[in-house]
Amino acid sequence: MTRSYTPPRYNRDEIAAFEALVGRYGQRVYTMAYRMAGNDADAKDLAQEAFLRVFRAWRSIDPSAHLDSWLSRIVTNLFIDMLRRRPRVRMESLDAPVTARSGGEIVREIGDDRAGPEADVVDQQMEADVQQALVALHPDLRAVVVLSDIEGYAYEEIAETLGIPVGTVKSRLHRARKTLQARLSHLAPHRLEKIP
Repeated sequence: MTRSYTPPRYNRDEIAAFEALVGRYGQRVYTMAYRMAGNDADAKDLAQEAFLRVFRAWRSIDPSAHLDSWLSRIVTNLFIDMLRRRPRVRMESLDAPVTARSGGEIVREIGDDRAGPEADVVDQQMEADVQQALVALHPDLRAVVVLSDIEGYAYEEIAETLGIPVGTVKSRLHRARKTLQARLSHLAPHRLEKIP
């Protein structure tokens, strides 16, 4: 006989505290997920699943714990699980036209959700170049470089999060940085300093 899962009932204070946690960490969790996954849809899925896991474990969370480290670990593990479930992801250019069944080509039109003309085109291109270079990295290298260079975690924290030795963290980080440096060498050095 299988027992079904019955979620606990949360009181208003617990729900308000959880909403405050999402408000505080939501953008950071999404940004980290986006850096790892490389696209908005997967990043939203990873962030949502991360917060669902937090919500399910809400009553067992130690309020004095470093939640940012815990959330990073959850996102990283979810990303790794996502990659294991997907044997290969097919990447397709959004700029390339789509071939119709009739043999003609259709130009893709993708709406821009950003506000206003004040957006700096040069910075947008740099951000796209950096994200493309990150996505091109092997997932093991990408996870290490995101945790270290974007999230600011120490080698020991990364090793604990990924379940690998510190020496492996250092070697993967070195390889990831060398690869990124080669792929982004066309950017001016002063522009690379702006990379988050």
